[in-house]
Amino acid sequence: MEFTEIVQERRGRGAWIRLARPKALNTLTPTLVGEFNAALDQALADPAVIAIVVTGTGRAFCAGADLKFLNELPEDQRNRRMAEFLESVLQLMLRLEKLPKPVIGAVNGLATGGGMELLLCCDLVVAAGSARLGDGHANFGLLPGGGGSVRLPRKIGPTRAKYLFFTGELVPAAELVAAGLVNEVVEDAALEQAVERLVGKLSNKSPLGLARMKTLVDDGLEQPREVALRAELVAGGLHAHSFDMREGIAAFNEKRSPQFRGV
Repeated sequence: MEFTEIVQERRGRGAWIRLARPKALNTLTPTLVGEFNAALDQALADPAVIAIVVTGTGRAFCAGADLKFLNELPEDQRNRRMAEFLESVLQLMLRLEKLPKPVIGAVNGLATGGGMELLLCCDLVVAAGSARLGDGHANFGLLPGGGGSVRLPRKIGPTRAKYLFFTGELVPAAELVAAGLVNEVVEDAALEQAVERLVGKLSNKSPLGLARMKTLVDDGLEQPREVALRAELVAGGLHAHSFDMREGIAAFNEKRSPQFRGV
């Protein structure tokens, strides 16, 4: 399909999805959500893609949802269409979170509201030094609608999360490294190169191994410790039958680089 609100790009083994509504701070629309899902379909179908990168255009990563389209509808349709749109955003977030390939958030600028919620669904986050992050819903009398109230406390702890929720403040990305939301902050001009290096570090890893490790970590956070440990043991037994594990061991013994197939 032809994209109008995102830009899709392949860089090495990374599939880049760039939100492309800079004048509107890359806010989410029904069209953008549909295009985002289509881009994910293509990235997942390509075995050469090891990781998916999400970033923005201009001075924002994403400033949340754009609800202006509701003004063009008859009043009796607005509540229904808003509910449908928010459900589509929520489903996109859930899908992004559960993707079998690592997702990297490249925060080029402002990330607030739904933009913050989008980042919470990324596995790794690299941010530009000038990037500022926060929730912002309280500034407009709104509630999080993309899973922020659930994911943010689990990511950075309830006290830090409540501060961002209650105050609506935007804070420098560097302040959220110690909190665990951001992995690395780099100079603005070095953001994309830093993300490309990170994708490069993943490029020689087993796609199957990465997918299973992601599942173990994410599922383990939601389970009692003993249940999670048993799940890891079961996954290890299953993984022992994979080509990639056998290839990895053979490559180690033969002192060569492994040639993984993702199976």
